[in-house]
Amino acid sequence: MSPACALHPHRDETATPPSIGGSDTVTYTVTVTRTGTTATGPAAKAVPRSSPSWDRSPLPLYDGRMSDRSGRPSRPTSRDVAALAGVSQSTVSYVMSGKRSVSQETKDRVAAAIAELTYQPNAGARALRGRKTNVIALMVRLGERADPRDTVPYIDEIVETARQHEYDVVLVTTDEGPEGLKRLAGRSTCDAFILMDIKLDDERIATAAALDLPVVLIGTPADLSGLDAVDYDAPRAAAMLIDELADTGHEHAALVGEMVDPGEYWFISAFHEACRSRADERGLGFAVVDPPKPGWAGIDAIAPRLLEQRDHRLGLIARTPQATEWLMQLTQFRGLRPGVDVSVLGLCSDGIAESFDPPVTNVSARAREVSRMAVELLVRRLDGNEDEPRLRLVAPSGLRRRATTADFT
Repeated sequence: MSPACALHPHRDETATPPSIGGSDTVTYTVTVTRTGTTATGPAAKAVPRSSPSWDRSPLPLYDGRMSDRSGRPSRPTSRDVAALAGVSQSTVSYVMSGKRSVSQETKDRVAAAIAELTYQPNAGARALRGRKTNVIALMVRLGERADPRDTVPYIDEIVETARQHEYDVVLVTTDEGPEGLKRLAGRSTCDAFILMDIKLDDERIATAAALDLPVVLIGTPADLSGLDAVDYDAPRAAAMLIDELADTGHEHAALVGEMVDPGEYWFISAFHEACRSRADERGLGFAVVDPPKPGWAGIDAIAPRLLEQRDHRLGLIARTPQATEWLMQLTQFRGLRPGVDVSVLGLCSDGIAESFDPPVTNVSARAREVSRMAVELLVRRLDGNEDEPRLRLVAPSGLRRRATTADFT
């Protein structure tokens, strides 16, 4: 399978229940360290969500004037445009590139021929002529441990928002590191990059900063190196989840740990640290319990430690949709009723939270809002915006209490 593929958008709409507290999207100036963050700056109203409907079916072919050697219709070329417009092929090139003065009448004839033939120039050819390719390259690591429910909303929204700005998206899933960036940039097949799954010490950052193309990061490195970045305010989400447990009379909180080193990623380490800090402030016992192996087997192995305080007003916290599902299974397999005997809280989308039985109390990770902000920022850079690059954090929209919060007050 090719490491790059063109993407088509898909969206599932879900109802959003009333939220408890929370705020809108915010923009911060953020200083990132390995022990935490400091953030200042005014809040900015979130970009309204839109749900456009558009068609990306294959373009219709011309009515038989062009054909390949087998006699089957083929896509029109600039030579066909020139023939139909009654001009030379070089004139078509001049009209499209804008490099030479061409009369308005000629421009109109060329434009009419392009429309009639549904002609679209090859991306590489446009790049060679100094034209935009109108393609954004999205680089994302999709390893065997990746949770599609966690990743797909980001990709889906990036594709949809890019299309609103008349950009297509090419997904690059092979983990080629800096070499992949150099390869794509060298081929002149894209106008800009979005990089996901950013590590604190990410080897791609230096190469990305040296490219003569706009780059936006979804994630937080230790050093922005002059790049724009968008991330989710994980510490605020963590505080909301701990506050929900403290406000409902819980005495202990246990967080399902990670199979990766939390220190590799800011959003994981910041979430863990914020949970621990808030639990200390609110007087809750707190533990992070790391699975010794991936998958359900790892969760089953740590069940005794996770449920150690089951008789002492215990709340369980999951940072991902997959971990939320495992906690729901674990409690029910062990004869515990979520929302009665223990609480289960998740950092997951509202749609996923509502898909469980019973529905899970959650704070949304706002994947779509993060992705939309990243694309909008990238498009502004492509349009010549020269504001100072910085990290922007999207704030949680609030906690939504559902059936899995046990009220011990």
